Amino acid sequence: MSDTSAAVDLDSENENEVSVAEVVTEAFFNAILDQADDTSAGKSFYTREAFLGALDSYSSFAGEGSKEDRLREIAAFFAHVTHETGHLQYIEEIDGASKDYCDENNTDHPCVQGEDYYGRGPLQLSWNYNYAAAGNSIGFDGLNNPEIVATDVDISWKTALWFWMTNVHGVLDEGFGATIRAINSIECDGGNTAAVNARVEYYTEYCNQLGVSTGDNLTA
Repeated sequence: MSDTSAAVDLDSENENEVSVAEVVTEAFFNAILDQADDTSAGKSFYTREAFLGALDSYSSFAGEGSKEDRLREIAAFFAHVTHETGHLQYIEEIDGASKDYCDENNTDHPCVQGEDYYGRGPLQLSWNYNYAAAGNSIGFDGLNNPEIVATDVDISWKTALWFWMTNVHGVLDEGFGATIRAINSIECDGGNTAAVNARVEYYTEYCNQLGVSTGDNLTA
């Protein structure tokens, strides 16, 4: 694990305000990216600048609660991003095309023949209904062009933040374990203890770097 020395002063003049850009420094971001293989697709795709640009559409990210709450949200988000992408190595899910992520019962968002809805982006957006909803919110055709999440870095980061704010942000006060369940419930209740432990390890590392406690209820 890398120490980026990005600890934040919790006694600053503005009691709760957090500047994400000042927390997610180049050192913090690059400490994750530097662990990606140099030949990996994500190494030249994911950028800090694109992440910060995507934040313009999601001002509530790390913008609510105490300063500690806000820092924990940043730590939690990047813990999951690190796990989902293998330190920002992967843009697309490994062997994703061999898996069926079409929920045919979701008639509001019917799958398009020839398109695949496997995991893509920093939080590995999956399923036809998520692609459709993310596209409607962000402004792309998620059902007909899911591939754009793996080719447009700005849209890619926006899908991760969209999913986070839609499905994860609201359970942060229940502890990190609740965020695991919101992202991949199949890992919970003994489904994949190793994956849960890996997410917790990343989260703990990032909390330590940011100088904030992890809070309770770490596992799910």
